[in-house]
Amino acid sequence: MGYSDSRHHHQVDRDVFVKVKSPYIRELEPNQVITGLFLVQHKDVRQKKSGEPYLSLTLADRTGDLDAKMWDNAAEALDAFERDDFVRVKGLFQIFQNRPQLTVHKIAAVADGEVDYADYFPASVRDRDEMFAELQTWIASIANPHLRGLLDAIFADPEVALAYRTAPAAKSVHHAWLGGLIEHVLSLCHLAKFTAAHYTDIDFDLLLSGVILHDIGKTRELSYARGFQYTTEGQLLGHIVIGTQMVQEKLRQFPEFPPTLRDLLFHLILSHHGELEFGSPKVPMFAEALLLHHLDNLDSKMECARGLVERDRLVEGHWTGYSSALDRALLKKRRFLGAEPPSKTPEPPKPVATKPAPPASSSPFASKLQEALGQK
Repeated sequence: MGYSDSRHHHQVDRDVFVKVKSPYIRELEPNQVITGLFLVQHKDVRQKKSGEPYLSLTLADRTGDLDAKMWDNAAEALDAFERDDFVRVKGLFQIFQNRPQLTVHKIAAVADGEVDYADYFPASVRDRDEMFAELQTWIASIANPHLRGLLDAIFADPEVALAYRTAPAAKSVHHAWLGGLIEHVLSLCHLAKFTAAHYTDIDFDLLLSGVILHDIGKTRELSYARGFQYTTEGQLLGHIVIGTQMVQEKLRQFPEFPPTLRDLLFHLILSHHGELEFGSPKVPMFAEALLLHHLDNLDSKMECARGLVERDRLVEGHWTGYSSALDRALLKKRRFLGAEPPSKTPEPPKPVATKPAPPASSSPFASKLQEALGQK
């Protein structure tokens, strides 16, 4: 059998595919034949002008993703692997139309045991337990006993606490890594403290509570056991509705919680996207809600900008590709100022200090990922 035989029966030719540590995507050099292990983020079957199929793929590891094309013998590889599989790939890495691209010569699915899962999931550079301890410090600073008691109860739930410090903040747009949600929230906590000191009529306890709870629904909206995807619940309801439900469920334990304060807290969650067309059921209708929306938008956009410049695939020039999230291209300022050579190859991120774990799951993959990241 060859490389493109069925994923259930294929045999790897050890003379060609030697099991070695996979190079990270950011380590790849142009005009070299590479052999490496990658995660398939996207798989699409397309047709050449001749009518023959070819494969258009997005391959990924924790340092980024890579456009890949398999032009020849694609028909034999169609059933060899699926999206979200780990694959061993041999191909020619080149710059095509100012973008990196891998021309795949051979590809085969590999068993989960052949990979180190931590190599394929981007994660916060901060330790997740350290970030959760900081979050608890912010909660402890809330003077309003109703709000502090509610937040204490929510994060006393070990399942919620684990998911909150593990989940990404988004599937792809901003803070899209393990630990991204809590990292985003902690950034907002600092912004909230600064702006509440400037706008002295702001109720900081209420604003801070909204900051901490506004995206809590993402712990159930997003799945991150194998790549970042939306759960069925997330697709049907979205994180705004899910988060409101989570808070409502916990409020049943607090019959003395003031209904007016409850409504303000719900409004913070429901309106934080700012506009109806952006998914908010309501637009912000009091000062703290308006401020939360703008701080959330500011932090997400600044992270979008940083990530766009850092991960941009265009090899030459002073501008990034177009970003649909920002509705523009961005200037690569350091390159424009001569601080970064145009042909500079970014260094791969250093191994992360964090040890994130996915929510409890009965799936073998989630269990292996949990073990690989040091949580078992």
